[in-house]
Amino acid sequence: MPFKNYQFTYKKNKMENLTAKEDVTTKAIEKQTKKIPSDVFLFTAIGTMAISLTLKCLGRSKDSAFVGQWAAPILIMGVYNKLVKQKESK
Repeated sequence: MPFKNYQFTYKKNKMENLTAKEDVTTKAIEKQTKKIPSDVFLFTAIGTMAISLTLKCLGRSKDSAFVGQWAAPILIMGVYNKLVKQKESK
């Protein structure tokens, strides 16, 4: 039975170390992310939609679909940016 207790302690310490490393990385990303105005993400997403529409009108359907799929991830990054800013203001 002592061996099982050792395994649990080892796993717990390993998870705490991983969490500490993740916190450092997350803080570094959030520090850079909060510098970007939230409007940048919105206008970039709208721009990708406009480019997608333009490509569709030019008959480049595959390129249009590729560029059109960028809007959702960009908007999600904008939401993340907004959440980081709200968290920092509290």
